[in-house]
Amino acid sequence: MSVPTLPRLDAAHVLSALSSLRQSQPVKYAAFYSSQLGGVVTDPALMVLPFDDHMVHRGHGIFDTAGLVDGRIYDLEAHLDRFERSAAHSRLTLPLSREAMRDIIVGTVAASGTRNGAIRYWLSSGPGSLELSPAPGAAPGFFVMVFPGLSYPERWYTDGLRVMTTTYPIKPALYAVTKSTNYLPNVLMQMEAKAAGVDNGVFIDAQGHVGESSNMNVAFVTTDGVLRHPKFDHILQGCTSLRMLELARQLVADGRLAGVEVCDIPVAQARAAREMLLIGSSVKVAPIVAWDGQPIGDGRPGPVAGALLALLEADMRTGDRHIDVPFA
Repeated sequence: MSVPTLPRLDAAHVLSALSSLRQSQPVKYAAFYSSQLGGVVTDPALMVLPFDDHMVHRGHGIFDTAGLVDGRIYDLEAHLDRFERSAAHSRLTLPLSREAMRDIIVGTVAASGTRNGAIRYWLSSGPGSLELSPAPGAAPGFFVMVFPGLSYPERWYTDGLRVMTTTYPIKPALYAVTKSTNYLPNVLMQMEAKAAGVDNGVFIDAQGHVGESSNMNVAFVTTDGVLRHPKFDHILQGCTSLRMLELARQLVADGRLAGVEVCDIPVAQARAAREMLLIGSSVKVAPIVAWDGQPIGDGRPGPVAGALLALLEADMRTGDRHIDVPFA
């Protein structure tokens, strides 16, 4: 057996290789803050973490994502609430106060010069070993990324999505309600759906109740005109879902909905709904028109999906849940 002689790289070679890697990828990351580096970088080649960070090799980290609309951060406080809950569930120590994290997020957006997109931020327990437990004395890492955000086909809104019941089991409640970096079940669900020729999947819990989709929530408009959303005790508490449920009260007031409920939703009741919705910070509200090959309602996007999308988009642009970014 011959042993290859591998090149030994110095810092200049590593930086050159990282730059070449990024040039071959269509990434458009505008800015990245790293507490480990102590500041912001705008070159994607420098947006790196140590390989032995516990978030990298053990998945011991959390994240969240907020929207950036017309130079203002939308609903950041709700996302920071969830971020703090996820940290507590994951036994991660916040290295900074909430106010300091908010300031860093705003400062990273300002450094990016980006006025529309998304802000994703992470917390890790830090580098220092490859063991299961965090390294003794490891400093938690806080990271912020500004990027264009996830985009979805226009047909999702005009024609609607098709989904399937995934064959993968739903996460146990503790992990489902924690927005951790371990998204393996979600990834497998999405890959399964794509291989089946549909757009996404849906988790069902052991009691036969609807759970959530890959990285989005689902909700239904039932035949009695009630908007029903699954309980949040066994799925992720979507910030967009929570806001949508508040905005939906306007449709109750004008008679387009008979009510709004958060409850267990048996699969049979869900399949009989007249509308099915996909909800998330990037997708906002999109209609689902088929589930496991069977039409939802009349198999076309329904009026409540369109009305909720309009309400949410208006709230994102003109509502009172914004933080202005002081661009230079």
